[in-house]
Amino acid sequence: MKSSVITKVDIFNLNIPLATPYRVSFGYFDTANSTIVRIHTDSGIYGIGEGLPGVKVTGDTQQTNFEISQLIAKTLVGKNPLAVDTRMSEIDGFLDYNTSAKSAFDMALYDLLAKQAGLPLYALLGGERRVVLTDYTVGINDPEVMKNQALGYVEQGFSALKVKLGTTKNEDVERIRRIREAVGKKVHIGIDANQGWDVCTAIQTLKALEPYDIQFCEEPLICWDNKGLKRVRDNSRIPIMADESLHDHHDAFRLADMGACDYFNIKLAKSGIHKALKINAIGEAAGIKCMLGCMDETRLGISAAAHVVSARPNIVFADLDSPLFLSEDPVSGGVTYDGEQIILPDTPGHGADIKAEVIERLEGITVDA
Repeated sequence: MKSSVITKVDIFNLNIPLATPYRVSFGYFDTANSTIVRIHTDSGIYGIGEGLPGVKVTGDTQQTNFEISQLIAKTLVGKNPLAVDTRMSEIDGFLDYNTSAKSAFDMALYDLLAKQAGLPLYALLGGERRVVLTDYTVGINDPEVMKNQALGYVEQGFSALKVKLGTTKNEDVERIRRIREAVGKKVHIGIDANQGWDVCTAIQTLKALEPYDIQFCEEPLICWDNKGLKRVRDNSRIPIMADESLHDHHDAFRLADMGACDYFNIKLAKSGIHKALKINAIGEAAGIKCMLGCMDETRLGISAAAHVVSARPNIVFADLDSPLFLSEDPVSGGVTYDGEQIILPDTPGHGADIKAEVIERLEGITVDA
């Protein structure tokens, strides 16, 4: 493979209102605020990535990402983009935290590497093209509203729902009771408390939810309470999935060693592809299956995520529905949706790009030295 050198990096802010705003235990979301990164090389090929920050999850914002990305770009210009492991190690050595900014560069580097190799990203990662099915998320609302939304998604062909909880035991149980009665027994229901409960509330609520055939419960407790998470797991028949407590492979090792969870939820905004592969490998070694989740990314970020799912059979769940919530699709190429099925392209890289007419109207900057 011919070597190449990074010549410049474009950084853009992309803001898209949500057509379907939603609420979780810690906040309300009505706009997707992404950072888009394009890494150009002297071979004429560029890679593109998206980072979607979340203050409560990744600890960064679009504004901080825009500034931090310029500093990261300066460390990359003039270097070989194909040495992804070395480049990401340098970025981690240069900058702690700011994971969603780093994930945009990570995604762009993998896209560029796969394009240079002439392979779809899933093939570059050693995988094959397989069927990827996503769930559909139901945000916190009045129980009757949630029931009607859930029923509508099932009628659209979705066989799995992820229901946001994390308020009080009685309210959350009532939400699930109505949804399960409406959608029937064949629909998979996972729940996500988004750190909304304490240990006692989590144990009591999960006990009360046992009759409703819950597939898993994501992050019932505040993210730092790994010991509490183990207590909940030890007292729950419903499998426990780590999300906000899982950012990288170090977290994965610790959670697996403690026996604190049954599943890992990997999100590229937290880990990037580079660390996502490590998290999955630790999970596979420990007998822990994984989910690939999302924030509010466009089809750009979701395309990269779907390739990772396709490449790793240990990732058995996909929560990649965020483009379905957006009021606009700024992406050309990439994955497409057929109901709950995500269809991957066979073009080199992850296959997605931001439309030229969209790029022209975005706030942006180019770093070339």
